[in-house]
Amino acid sequence: MPVDVRTEIVVALPREKVASYAGDPSNAPEWYANILDVEWETRPPLREGTRLGFVARFLGRTLRYTYEVIELVPGERLVMRTAQDPFPMETTYSWESLDAHSTRMVLRNRGEPSGFAKVGSRMMAAAVERANRKDLRRLKNLLETGRP
Repeated sequence: MPVDVRTEIVVALPREKVASYAGDPSNAPEWYANILDVEWETRPPLREGTRLGFVARFLGRTLRYTYEVIELVPGERLVMRTAQDPFPMETTYSWESLDAHSTRMVLRNRGEPSGFAKVGSRMMAAAVERANRKDLRRLKNLLETGRP
């Protein structure tokens, strides 16, 4: 069963500020509760083909995986994909101006679990959705108030 989780939040800041911060992978450990570290495997700046090593803690396990940027439209959309088993994943960030001072950010995670991970795909989707909602609230608070 494929996993496809879409979460969104409105941040009371212009799109350029939200996209600049959230779209910089180096900032991920500050607003993602489960991401412990990000290492650039290719040299900055961020562009299509950039590879980033992530270390995360999810469902009680430490995971190491590499994302590759497959699409980048600065200030509008960032798509990264990992092909590593047991859960290849694509993560998409998109940003939309609602007015001059507010932005809708959408975070979408989708993938097709393989092997043993297939069995728990429904539980995994629910856990991803809970984590994404929490992380987006943390991002909103961090950007609007300066603290997580």
